[in-house]
Amino acid sequence: MINEIKTFDERKNELVKMGKERGFVTYEELANSLKGLELDADSLDELYNLFNENDIAVVSEDEEDSGGNIEKLLLEDNVLAKDLTINDPVRMYLKEIGQIKLLTTEEELELAERIVQGDEQAKITLAEANLRLVVSIAKRYVGRGMLFLDLIQEGNIGLMKAVEKFDVTKGYKFSTYATWWIRQA
Repeated sequence: MINEIKTFDERKNELVKMGKERGFVTYEELANSLKGLELDADSLDELYNLFNENDIAVVSEDEEDSGGNIEKLLLEDNVLAKDLTINDPVRMYLKEIGQIKLLTTEEELELAERIVQGDEQAKITLAEANLRLVVSIAKRYVGRGMLFLDLIQEGNIGLMKAVEKFDVTKGYKFSTYATWWIRQA
């Protein structure tokens, strides 16, 4: 109840204080703290700039566990949530996105610069290369009243917003920025 009456500035200050103490905040803490606020891209940029200025990383709670093996985690049936039923459309989708090449940091930067210049194909490539991220986030919300495919669809909408609004000059990795938009979807 108290969280609902706090302003964006109060919540932002709490997050920065917590981040300074530990050196990081999690996406979950960020989402919970900002829940109920209507944030625009400028507010989000302001918050991420504060994190950057104070050397505060934004991390996933299971980031250490997953490391760089996201594609393996997504495609192994035993890693998916217990109450998630894998049916043929989901299996086909996972197989399809598993074949899309992941981007290097340099490729990501090049695509972002091409997007600024208006290259529509670069937007598609950046979005496709991050579809695994959507599935990774969506599987955490299974069992909360939405079908897995619906969660993926909503996450993909968030991913498309991230592709449209991503500003390479801010210095964030695209996956960090996209995670915020995917979770908001």
